[in-house]
Amino acid sequence: MTGTGTTTHRRALRPLYAAGFVTAFGAHSIAAGLGAYTHGQHASLLTLGLLLAVYDGAEVVLKPVFGSLADRIGPRPVLLGGLLAFAVASAAFVVAGNPALVGLTRLGQGAAAAAFSPAAGALVARLSPAKRQGRAFGGYGAWKGLGYTLGPVLGGALITVGGFTLLFAVLAGLAMLAALWAALAVPAVPPLPRARQTVLDLARRLGQVNFLRPTATLAAATGALAVGVGFLPVTGAAAGLGPLATGAAVSVLAVCSSLVQPWAGRARDEGRLRAGTGMAFGLAAAAAGLAVAALVPGIGGVVGAAVAVGAGVGLATPLGFAHLAATSPPERLGQTMGAAEVGRELGDAGAPLLVGAVAVTSSLDAGLVTLAAVMAVAAVATGLERRS
Repeated sequence: MTGTGTTTHRRALRPLYAAGFVTAFGAHSIAAGLGAYTHGQHASLLTLGLLLAVYDGAEVVLKPVFGSLADRIGPRPVLLGGLLAFAVASAAFVVAGNPALVGLTRLGQGAAAAAFSPAAGALVARLSPAKRQGRAFGGYGAWKGLGYTLGPVLGGALITVGGFTLLFAVLAGLAMLAALWAALAVPAVPPLPRARQTVLDLARRLGQVNFLRPTATLAAATGALAVGVGFLPVTGAAAGLGPLATGAAVSVLAVCSSLVQPWAGRARDEGRLRAGTGMAFGLAAAAAGLAVAALVPGIGGVVGAAVAVGAGVGLATPLGFAHLAATSPPERLGQTMGAAEVGRELGDAGAPLLVGAVAVTSSLDAGLVTLAAVMAVAAVATGLERRS
């Protein structure tokens, strides 16, 4: 690829990274403040659970729909429409000025993210040469990781200064800027000719190992990330650590994930790391981190767990996406990415539920060890990739 071609390629990818940042920052900045919101509104824990779930619920239901739409009409208009819808949903909350509408706003944001998230993934694949897809998805994942990292911190600061109104105003502005940037820098990518596909054909394709293995890897990695962010502070508090120390540990996890992803993608592109091997090592590292959190007391266990889980997630995630892009029919990339994103959302919800359920009947350490065992099995299964 010429220097000019490389520059054009990078210029087109950057607004897609910004779109990934918007969905990650939007989800976590709001979620981090919902506990204080429900407390101030004298709402129940059930209400808090519903407000947390509505965003992900909309994504689970709608991502396959919008992924298929991206294949039918092209991913660029779906990306732009989703970003604009996210901005409109956020701005509507600001205009309405009614705190009770936060749940409806999150539903609208989740539906919008369900549109532009798989479209962005399809565009990253379509606009990247085959030999650069690993580092392209590594960059995309790194910017999403940055959104996860900054979301709770900046979201909390914005809520402190101006309440949810200021936070939603900032989110509306970020989404509009990302949409404008994408409109100027992302080229039109026409839909590719597609053969007629029945429901049975779709089921067969999504049941193949080339889809199931990376999707299961992405689900497990996302689940480990969710458990690390949610339960490492609990483990640290039980060991006598303060909020500052536990918050720093969560930031270490996110930073490690963001730093490792571009390296993993580059190693894959240069042939130094096989997808199956890298995904297996990533899951094994995350499993080891969860075990460390359960078995090693004090700040050493918390920080060690954060580093291992973050590095494992950062290793597995871009390899999973790059493998999906390399093995999926190009004309079905949107549908593939949408279905894979559903797997990630299920891992995001299922792993914390598993840990919580075991913790209720036994202990949090037992819950973490249980998830570590599940992920170790997944790592072994992923590592058994057949060599052609």
